[in-house]
Amino acid sequence: MPRILLIDDDQLLRTALRLSIEKSGYEVVEAGDGREGLAAYRAGRFELVVTDMVMPGMEGVETIGELRKLDPRLPIIAISGGGRGAAGDYLSYAKIFGASIMLEKPLEPELLCAAIVKLIGPPDRTAPTNGG
Repeated sequence: MPRILLIDDDQLLRTALRLSIEKSGYEVVEAGDGREGLAAYRAGRFELVVTDMVMPGMEGVETIGELRKLDPRLPIIAISGGGRGAAGDYLSYAKIFGASIMLEKPLEPELLCAAIVKLIGPPDRTAPTNGG
């Protein structure tokens, strides 16, 4: 079963997205911020990462940059509601730093699941991208 790392500081949203992604047939590991997400990525095997852009500690841009250093081919979906600025601003930075797809909050879970399928295929695939 393909594994997805979901990084977001909003526990309620993270749980809702995890349940939706799992219902679609993927395994999901959650992380509450960028540092926790990077530690999980290094410790596990993931085919894709979904990361929020506005988080305390390590923001999404930094997280994406570090993930790109670890695996330049890793599919990354950036999500943002804007936080202190416009969501589009954060998502344009996400694209510059290497996000594969950018999605604006409020986010429909079906839209996220469709983006996941677009990047890594249906959940019957099993080849993780990183060996961590």
